[in-house]
Amino acid sequence: MKKLLAMTAVAALTLSANAFAQEGKAVYDKACQICHSMGVAGAPKAHDAAAWEPRLAQGMDTLVSTVKTGKGAMPPGGMCTDCTDEDYKNAIDFMSK
Repeated sequence: MKKLLAMTAVAALTLSANAFAQEGKAVYDKACQICHSMGVAGAPKAHDAAAWEPRLAQGMDTLVSTVKTGKGAMPPGGMCTDCTDEDYKNAIDFMSK
């Protein structure tokens, strides 16, 4: 019975985490802005549509994969330790407009 309750709790937490994706600006403010506000180490600046255009052309799944594995000076996951793929998509969407 305890095992079933634990499994149910984990499933509920997983669903709630996925149901409540973080807003793009919130993710940017806590994890992305330190580099993307100034273009540190070649990071495309936030709200520089021209800089983001060739990256967006690669597709959102490719961009999320790049964030998750890291690139250049950006560590795996960027600076977000609790982000889901949806959170990363929201942050990219926020920064690219």
